[in-house]
Amino acid sequence: MTRYLIAGAAGMLGQDLQKALAGRDVTALSRAELDVTDRDAVIAAVAGHDVVINASAYTKVDDAETHEEQAYAINALGTENLAVAAAQHGARFVTISTDYVFDGEASEPYAEETPRDPLNAYGRTKAAGEELALAAHPDGTYVVRTAWLYGAGGPNFAKTMVKLAGSHETVSVVADQVGQPTWTGDLAAQLVKLLDAEAPAGIYHGTNSGTASWFEFAKAVFSQAGLDPDRVTPTDSSSFVRPAKRPSYSVLGHGAWASAGLEPMRAWQDALADAARHGVLETDDNAQSGGR
Repeated sequence: MTRYLIAGAAGMLGQDLQKALAGRDVTALSRAELDVTDRDAVIAAVAGHDVVINASAYTKVDDAETHEEQAYAINALGTENLAVAAAQHGARFVTISTDYVFDGEASEPYAEETPRDPLNAYGRTKAAGEELALAAHPDGTYVVRTAWLYGAGGPNFAKTMVKLAGSHETVSVVADQVGQPTWTGDLAAQLVKLLDAEAPAGIYHGTNSGTASWFEFAKAVFSQAGLDPDRVTPTDSSSFVRPAKRPSYSVLGHGAWASAGLEPMRAWQDALADAARHGVLETDDNAQSGGR
């Protein structure tokens, strides 16, 4: 029986990975239970496992601008530690990365082989993590880039929109940043399919299909939550200046799935409707966090 280890298991994706792997031999470790920056602890934890999934991450994008060393320790060195341990123990290694490894200035979807060119500190640390993992365990590392994640198990944009609707008559959302809203439930299921298919190691893009602006995504969230979508009004990025620069175009191409004989993830609109039926849009101030 395949034995799985999930690092960052208390996070939004980590929780959905546990659901997707229900009934299998899974060791689920939260950040408190496994410090990925401690190589000796990581090597000891990975022993006896066949698959290691890294859902741990420093995800505070704006804070990373002034705490890049801390972000690098988790996103780069922590990822390398897990890759080294997986290589040492003969395990396959899946690490979750981000659209932020690109410059955000493209006009067509980024292919998996597009050169990394991050535009902020968070992106730099995640790009370094990719490079270190692929170097440490080239034949057994799967880098799966994702973006715009939302799910039941943690704070996220979709839940924030529903929460704001309770206290604001209208909500202004930027319409000049385009990407791919992605449900962690779908991403978790896709990761399991990737592993079950014994697909080639390498880089994959784990986002729901299609594109949307944050404004369009917010309107869809309102609709799925039974709220009037016209309460969402468009604005532009200049109205929301933040420490870390955000990509204006953040759409990822899905060519690697076809090469591996797998279907890419479904359209984001279908995923959102399904997520809403599963109660994902219900706000819960006590939701756990701790991973991507």
